[in-house]
Amino acid sequence: MIARVAVLAAAVLCVAGPVAAADTVHSGAHCAGADRLRVPGVQHQQVSCLDELTTAGTVASGHTVEADWTGLTQPSLPQPSGVPGIQVDGYFPDTSTTNANHGWNHDAQFVLRLPDDWNGGLVVSGSPGNRRQYANDRAIADFVLAKGYAFAATDKGNTGTGFYHDGRRPGDAVAEWNTRVTQLALAAKAVVAQRYGHLPSRTLAAGISNGGYLVRWQLENRPWLYDGGVDWEGTLWTASGPTMFDFLPAAMRAYPAYAQGSAQARQAMLDAGFAAGSEFLWPFHNQVYWDLTQRMYREEFDPSFDGDLDAGIPYCASGTPDCDADYDYASRPASVHRAVARIGLTGRIGKPLITLHGTLDTLLPISRDSDAYARMIHDAGRGEKFRYHRIANGNHVDGLVDTFPGQLEPMAPHFQAAFGELESWVRQANRRSPAVATAAHPATTSNGSQAATENRPATPGASTPGTVNAYWNIAR
Repeated sequence: MIARVAVLAAAVLCVAGPVAAADTVHSGAHCAGADRLRVPGVQHQQVSCLDELTTAGTVASGHTVEADWTGLTQPSLPQPSGVPGIQVDGYFPDTSTTNANHGWNHDAQFVLRLPDDWNGGLVVSGSPGNRRQYANDRAIADFVLAKGYAFAATDKGNTGTGFYHDGRRPGDAVAEWNTRVTQLALAAKAVVAQRYGHLPSRTLAAGISNGGYLVRWQLENRPWLYDGGVDWEGTLWTASGPTMFDFLPAAMRAYPAYAQGSAQARQAMLDAGFAAGSEFLWPFHNQVYWDLTQRMYREEFDPSFDGDLDAGIPYCASGTPDCDADYDYASRPASVHRAVARIGLTGRIGKPLITLHGTLDTLLPISRDSDAYARMIHDAGRGEKFRYHRIANGNHVDGLVDTFPGQLEPMAPHFQAAFGELESWVRQANRRSPAVATAAHPATTSNGSQAATENRPATPGASTPGTVNAYWNIAR
């Protein structure tokens, strides 16, 4: 697969034509040239001319799968419309078959959307969690398509709760995610050039959770493909930690006693990194996320921990043999740490990155994830390329905002503000960027209260009026 990606890279570099500088390119007739589009390296593709590329039309026309994105956003998230253009669905060669979309039973599926009125840009995204290629349609695609961007998304090459069965050695399934995003970015650039006559003037990466991890990894390892990215609560992987293997087993051990009223167990949860004030979210995350997430990803990187079991024993009590509640990553063999290191992050980003993360994230606690990644970027000497927004009362998914009215701040409006901030930052790339993120985030929340957003400077000691200069507290 790496060889095929190299061929794609060569094909993109050979595309001739000037790069547009204008914000809007009027591309002519509706779906012009659709019959000539060919995705490089594709095994199968299906080209459709649509009157509507956003979910305002694709749900009814069958060009999205609502189950892919259910639960990620508030139902009240504005749904733009009026974006006609071309949609290309397809898949690259792959041996795994976890993705049943379109009845294809084939992984490495992708979607590429090309609006008639193009603004010259391309947004590339990988799916959050273990979802499929349409998972970002409501949270990201609708918004950027309405702004005139072409949009490309991948299923990352494997999907579902058994994703870890893909590959031959520990860590292979996650490693494939990174290769598939690179593959799609290259192919999408080539198709954009076919459709509009030249390569995109700017390519931005955007993603949520595991998709945010992919943004981080791409900007560290393939920065030449992008002009910048927005990382929405990306997963942090480092060989030496912190990783989810530090805080999820702790939650699995402590929560049962906490639910019985133990103050000591509550303190153990806080010590693991879960925020004080997030307790109202703990029952849901115990039921839905912590156990399954720990077992899946431990099986991906450390399948020998539980012998012949397939991803351990669900909801086992601490003390049970081979129980993930007692998993101790630090004491595991060096081979496990090497498997994580192979896909791990370093903080050495090569292009502008904006990270946003909710302070009440109860799947990936901010203190063990983005705070730590901010320190890594600073320690790597890349702080001038980084802006960080800690969203007060934001959780991991906006689908819970209506479940807990008045308690959670929706993240999607902050993503949209951060995306606009990145656009301005990229346009000003030839001038020295300010060290402090100053995006005008939404003034009010969905429930009418003032949105509390902390903006963190990219270097210790830098501050402007109205900005919370607290970076040093997390950088050291």
